[in-house]
Amino acid sequence: MAKSPEEQAATMIANLKANTGKTLEQWVAIAKKSGEEKHGGVVKHLKAEHGLTHGFANLVAHKYLKSDAGSAEGGDDALVAAQYAGAKADLKPIYDVLIKAATSLGKDVEISPKKTYVSLRRNKQFALVQPSTKTRVDLGINLKDEPAKGRLEKSGSFNAMVSHRVKLEKPTDIDKDVKAWLKKAYSQA
Repeated sequence: MAKSPEEQAATMIANLKANTGKTLEQWVAIAKKSGEEKHGGVVKHLKAEHGLTHGFANLVAHKYLKSDAGSAEGGDDALVAAQYAGAKADLKPIYDVLIKAATSLGKDVEISPKKTYVSLRRNKQFALVQPSTKTRVDLGINLKDEPAKGRLEKSGSFNAMVSHRVKLEKPTDIDKDVKAWLKKAYSQA
């Protein structure tokens, strides 16, 4: 079975010094000195200026910016709470209904919060949940060879990690169609 993202990160951290000559703490210090404050900028700097592979540069960027679940203070719960704080607080019931629907698919569903979204994984990511605006949660779904139709849109510029998107404005938008798309994506993962 595939490793979870957290297990993969732990393996990479364990191998970082042997593969790059520096520890994670040393790379985080280098990232800090770069002056870059955005994930893409940190990754680009580490690859271009220091020759890190994309995987190691991505790992260092997440740790430096504390944008992964393992680095955030308070862990997973704090990441989700931050996503649904302030103006987006009214969207939390949509998230709760989606998570209930996703976890009902099987005991192997992993809920993996990130800084701006929550990844739903099985052997690989099959969906993600993101509070995109003050009035809408976007459900990104990976559905191979599924045509876009009606509410099931191609993901477009929303997120390259999923093939489709469904816009949700209230918990009742998570209807039989949304649950069927989630189930199909889960079975393909």
